[in-house]
Amino acid sequence: MAHLRPLDREEMDDELQALYQHYENTRGFMPNSIRTMARRPNIAKRFGALNQAVLYEGTVSEELKMLVSLISSQASGCRYCQSHMANLSSIYKASDKKIAAVWEFESSELFSDAERAALRLAYKASLLPNEASDGDFAELAKHFDEGQVVEIVASVALFGFLNRWNDTMSTELETLPKQVAERALQETDWEVGKHQ
Repeated sequence: MAHLRPLDREEMDDELQALYQHYENTRGFMPNSIRTMARRPNIAKRFGALNQAVLYEGTVSEELKMLVSLISSQASGCRYCQSHMANLSSIYKASDKKIAAVWEFESSELFSDAERAALRLAYKASLLPNEASDGDFAELAKHFDEGQVVEIVASVALFGFLNRWNDTMSTELETLPKQVAERALQETDWEVGKHQ
């Protein structure tokens, strides 16, 4: 059970209501994580701006950023974020087969060498203690320019915040990402857990 009730739309100021509408238009729902952050409107607003800059701007494909965020969430163990990133990976054209195989990125033929380099860094950077190495960055440099490396690391860092937020708050999982996770991750050990 969630530790705090997500705010309803009418409890938010005009700027957050506009953000609410944006999420409904692009995802079909407003994430409960942001609805909970909305108790401190500037946190929710600044998070929305950071989320936009990290995941939807730059030259690394949205599909890869979503898969990077998915493996980061898997390494961290946050079921809420795993389901959200399975949903967004699907929206950005990753197949259910690829989403389910992300944990086997090193051996799966579904992933390119560039994707492997990014996912390897995301996995290692999400462990505690952090295991990202010079070698991981040397591999990234074979496939990505420095600005793109910043985008990849920013995606991991963004989910460092979100994984801690949602796992700590036991954020209730919305219907749509739950359905996508149950479909796309059915052959993995994913379960809704405390986010019911």
